[in-house]
Amino acid sequence: MDNVIARVATAANLSPEVARKTVALIADFIQREASEEAVKDLWEKAPELHAIVASGDRTGGEGMGFGLKGLMGIATGAMGGGGLMALGGELMGLGLSMDQIQTSGREVFAYAREVAGDQIIGEIAASIPGISQFI
Repeated sequence: MDNVIARVATAANLSPEVARKTVALIADFIQREASEEAVKDLWEKAPELHAIVASGDRTGGEGMGFGLKGLMGIATGAMGGGGLMALGGELMGLGLSMDQIQTSGREVFAYAREVAGDQIIGEIAASIPGISQFI
């Protein structure tokens, strides 16, 4: 778990605490937005990412309840943004710049690709519109 967090902290020049929250938000986003089968495969190959999501460190809309979170997703999607824009807003809320967001996303996906392989990451990328800029 600490490997991916340290990697993101170093690459994006973040504190370990902010890097952990960043990785948690990105992994939670993948869990919510990617195809269920691809996420299952990713968690099997990269249990560290799953552990970070399961640890509850994310701040990606929990506590809102399914209805409000779902309505927010629908509203953002209707405006052309969807989950990726919401994720960007959450990461900016942690104080990340656009460069740090892109670097963090690339590092998380590079880590996932190394441990899970190209096929699984390809399936995830295909199921999330706009995510290719982070891969």
